[in-house]
Amino acid sequence: MATKEQIKESLDSILVPAISRTLAGLNIIREIEVNDGRVRINLASPALDEDTQNWIKMKAKETIGKLPEITKVEVNFIECAPKDLNEVSNVIAVMSGKGGVGKSLVTALLAVALARQGKDVGILDADITGPSIPKMFGVGNMRPKGNEAGILPVLSRSGITIMSLNLILEHEDDAVIWRGPLIAGAIKQFWEEVLWGKLDYLLVDLPPGTADASLTVMQTLPLSGVVIVFSPQELAAMVVRKSVQMAQTMGIPILGVVENMSYLVLPDSGKKLELFGKSKAKDMAKAAGAPLLGQIPIDPELAKLCDEGKIEQYQTDLTISLADTMVKALATRGKVKQKA
Repeated sequence: MATKEQIKESLDSILVPAISRTLAGLNIIREIEVNDGRVRINLASPALDEDTQNWIKMKAKETIGKLPEITKVEVNFIECAPKDLNEVSNVIAVMSGKGGVGKSLVTALLAVALARQGKDVGILDADITGPSIPKMFGVGNMRPKGNEAGILPVLSRSGITIMSLNLILEHEDDAVIWRGPLIAGAIKQFWEEVLWGKLDYLLVDLPPGTADASLTVMQTLPLSGVVIVFSPQELAAMVVRKSVQMAQTMGIPILGVVENMSYLVLPDSGKKLELFGKSKAKDMAKAAGAPLLGQIPIDPELAKLCDEGKIEQYQTDLTISLADTMVKALATRGKVKQKA
């Protein structure tokens, strides 16, 4: 007779067609009952349209029906809110007081590096008026699916789940002319109404500054910590200190700082040219009371891959080191919760 564990393992082989994640990965398996060869399975229905639900029913019955001594399989869908299903171990915000310093780039590089380590990773693009994550990952032409109870994020080539306002705009260059409350409401929706399922890491790409959007994230999401990004210019460093103060005031652990556009390596000589002035990495780490996670150089190849939507193809030891250092900082400085 097939056991509950065998049934669960069989269900876990089924990929939801709208997002290519397993039923267990989406955390929608609610109950399994086995009685004299009869199996009853309850699955949560948020974000799954009728066609997807019917396909899952058919596939589940077919898969479970192949197990030993199973005579009948009943599959039911029950109502449930996405926020009651989502189990995210670590929510990490990437922020800065100033625009144009590379928060989205750092968010994307961290996500790619963590995914390569076999982690389940998502990106919540909270930069509502200036989203660039979909462009970097080449998913700008994809549209989230769902139903009245929830939304399914899109999946990148390497399996990173992504939700961004640009994914639901008619055109990616449409302007979002919203006041603060609407922006805050959209961020809350992306957290509460998107079916993220089980994730090891959810990275939140914040807009610049310390206004409504950043405040909403810090007050609404259970942040494990923040990563602060800056560039070497004195102006950028000065403004970023405001983000440091905001995180400290809100009681959010600062996992570390990242200096982007730190230098350019001249291809002929290998010499490092500090285009934006002398590095302020040590000073910013000291001001934040947090470790320096890494210094990212200006790399034309990286810029090209971002423009082409192929950031997942970027290969460098720097991103591995960046992610490893952040994970270590998370273990010692952050608010850590193990995934169930």
